[in-house]
Parts: sequence; C-alpha cells; structure tokens
Amino acid sequence: MKSWFILMLAAVTCFSCGETPQKKESLKIGGTSAKEVTQSNTTVLALSGNDAMQFDKKTLEATAGQPIKLTFRHVGKIEKRIMGHNFVLLKEGTNIVAFANQAAAAGAPTDWIPNEGAEVIAHTKMLGGGQSDMITFDAPEPGVYDFICSFPGHSSMMRGQLIVREAAQ
Repeated sequence: MKSWFILMLAAVTCFSCGETPQKKESLKIGGTSAKEVTQSNTTVLALSGNDAMQFDKKTLEATAGQPIKLTFRHVGKIEKRIMGHNFVLLKEGTNIVAFANQAAAAGAPTDWIPNEGAEVIAHTKMLGGGQSDMITFDAPEPGVYDFICSFPGHSSMMRGQLIVREAAQ
C-alpha cells in the first residue's frame, strides 16, 4: 500500500512539473470580438418600460452638450400593437397633452411621432415586449426636459424628466 502511494505521488509530480498555466478565454455564443468604444465624456443611461405602463425611472441626468447613449428596454411581454413603448425626449416647453393627441392622430405609420418630430429632441423606435433600442444624441442646453411614451394613452403615466446640468468649467 505504501509503495502504491509513493508511485502515485511520483507520477503526479512528473506530469505536473514544467506545465505552464494557460490563459483561458470565455466563449460567448453570438458575440463579436470587436469592442464598442464609448467616449469618456459620454453619459450612459438605461431606462425600461413595462406592461403596467410604467418607466423604471422618473428622472435622468446629463451634462449639456455631452453625448448621451440611452438604452431603452420594454421588459414586458405584450406585443407592440397592443402595449408598445418608446422613449421620446421633448423639446423644452412642449405641451405633453397636445403632443400625445397629435401622436395618436399620427398613428403607427409614423411610429407615433407627429409632425416629423418637430417637437422631439430624440426618440427610440416603438418596441414590443422583450425588445430594446439604443440611441445616441447630444444633451441639449441646461434645463429640464420631459420624456414620455408616445403610444396612445401612455403619456399620462409614462413620463419623466431629463435634467441637463451646465458643463463644469
């Protein structure tokens, strides 16, 4: 028994000597090796909407003039034609009720964005449950800007504010 143990110990020592540890790389199915580069002054924001017609945040913050990268996710399950959601950042002073009425009249062919977006700073696509969209835009001048979902009837509950602060000098 003792000699068997010594033999096994010698074999393990022989086979483990001289090995150099190898760096293991994780494999991501469907991934890409190209890395996305984001500017260091870019504000990265995330927002989601659900089947209960609620945004997960009521306020977002940014710095004037700096790029914003916003990812919007519809975390619900209901399809777009019944419970579509989007993120629409309105120009300062836009009347939300009037805009929402115009959006409802514009309909699905315009993705519920009226007047070719004349009162809109930025918006995502209209999304159904489980979908997401990412947009990039420059933050407007310092101020408080309303954001809504422009799907008919949603803007009364799905609204918030982007607070844009002056850039530090």
